[in-house]
Amino acid sequence: MMGRGDGPGAGAAGGPSRHVPVLLEEVCTALDVKRGGTFIDGTFGAGGYTRAILDGHPQNKVVAIDRDPDAIAGGASLAAKFKKRLMLVPGRFGDLDDVAREQGFESVDGVVLDIGVSSMQLDQAERGFSFRNEGPLDMRMEQSGPSAADLVNESSEAELADIFYHYGEERRARAVARAIIEMRRRQPFETTRQLADLVASLIRQEPGGIHPATRVFQGLRIAVNDELGELVRALHAAERILTPGGRLVVVTFHSLEDRIVKQFFAARTGRAATGSRHLPTAAAPEPTFDAVTRGPVGPSEQEMARNPRARSAKLRAGARTSTPPQEPLSAIAMLAELPHTAEKRGGRR
Repeated sequence: MMGRGDGPGAGAAGGPSRHVPVLLEEVCTALDVKRGGTFIDGTFGAGGYTRAILDGHPQNKVVAIDRDPDAIAGGASLAAKFKKRLMLVPGRFGDLDDVAREQGFESVDGVVLDIGVSSMQLDQAERGFSFRNEGPLDMRMEQSGPSAADLVNESSEAELADIFYHYGEERRARAVARAIIEMRRRQPFETTRQLADLVASLIRQEPGGIHPATRVFQGLRIAVNDELGELVRALHAAERILTPGGRLVVVTFHSLEDRIVKQFFAARTGRAATGSRHLPTAAAPEPTFDAVTRGPVGPSEQEMARNPRARSAKLRAGARTSTPPQEPLSAIAMLAELPHTAEKRGGRR
C-alpha cells in the first residue's frame, strides 16, 4: 500500500532507491508511441516516460507536467535537448487539458499518468516524505501550502483518524489519532522521526513486514497533496483533451488509486452496472473509451527482479472514442473523498 511501488525492502517510505520508470515498454505499447503524435506526460518526475515517447518517433511531441519544482528544474537539460518537441510545464496533472491548450494543443494523441510519490522525493530527507532519515514533516509536492505538520498539529482527532483509515488503510487509525492529540498538547510535531516513533510505539511491526508508520505516512501524503482528487480530475481532463483514437494510460501502485481508475474505465467503456434489474432499463450513455487492456497489466518477473518497486504496479489503458466528453462521474469523485467530506456534499460512501 505504498506510493509508486515502494514496498518492504524498496524504501517504502524512505529507503534510498534509484528512480527507474516502471512498465516502460508496456506504457509505450499502450500509448502506441510509434504512430507519432502529441502526448501528455502528466507526471514527468525524472522524465523516463517522456524520453521514451520522444525516442519512439521523430515527430513526437510531449507536454510534460509536474507539480514539483525540483522535477521541473531537473528536466531542464532534457527540455533543452529536445527543444520544440518537449514543453516542460509546472502544474498539476488534474489540469492537464488546460495546460495542453495553453501550450497551443486543442487535442492530443495520448496521456500517461504514473501515480504516487517518486523515489527521488523519498530520498530527500528535507522533503519530509520519508521516516528513514529525520527531516521536517513536510510532504508537499509543490513545496507550498499546508504541510503534513500543519495537518497533524491542527486537525481534529476525527479528521486524523479518517485520513489514516481511509487514505492509509491503517486499522489502528483511531488509536494513532488519539495519541497524536495527546502528544501535541505537550509539543507540536515538527519532524518525521517524531511521528514515526510515536506510531511505532503503538503498532507492533510484524517480522518481515513494513514499518508501522508506513500507512500513516501514506495517508498524510495523500491528504496533503489531494492525490486521489487530482487523479479523478486528471481522468476527466484526459477524456476532454484526447482526440478520437487517443490513448489514456495510467500506472497505479496501490488499491486506492487502482479502484478509481478501474471504475472510471468501467463506466466510460460501458462495462459498469447500469442500475437495478427491478427498474425500467435506462439508455446507457455511449462509451467515451474502448478498452485497450483487459484488466490490469503487471510487471514481468524480470522487471520485478530488476526493479523491486515495480512489484505492485498496475497499468490500465483505454482508447478515446468519438463520443463527446460526458459530465464528471460523481461516484468516482466520491472515491477520492473522506466520508465526512462526501456527507457534507450530500453523497454516500
